[in-house]
Amino acid sequence: MSQKKIVYHEMPDCPVETTMVLVGSKWKMLIVAYLLLGTQRFMDLKRNISAITQKTLTKSLKELERDGIVRRKVYPQVPPKVEYSLTELGQSMAPIIETMCHWGEKAAEA
Repeated sequence: MSQKKIVYHEMPDCPVETTMVLVGSKWKMLIVAYLLLGTQRFMDLKRNISAITQKTLTKSLKELERDGIVRRKVYPQVPPKVEYSLTELGQSMAPIIETMCHWGEKAAEA
C-alpha cells in the first residue's frame, strides 16, 4: 500500500507567492534567521525574538515544522526538553536571509 502525501497548501504557480505562503510572516523569517545560528530551545527563541508572543511562536514553529522547514526534537526526560533546528530545506534559506540582512543594513543607512 502506497502512502499519500498530505498537501497542506495549494501551492501557487508563482514561486515568489509560494515562498510567501511558506515563510511570509515576519515572525517565521526571524525564527529561521535565529535557527541559522544553530539549534535552539523554545525559550531561547522567545528570548531572542522578544516581541513575539508565546502563542505566535508556538503556532509559527508548528507551521514551519509541518512545512518541512524546521525540525523539532523531543528528548524523553523530565522536564521535557525540546530543541528546534532547520531541515535541509530550512538551511537553503540562508542566502535569502543574508540578502535581507544586507539590504536592511543599507536601508537603515539611507
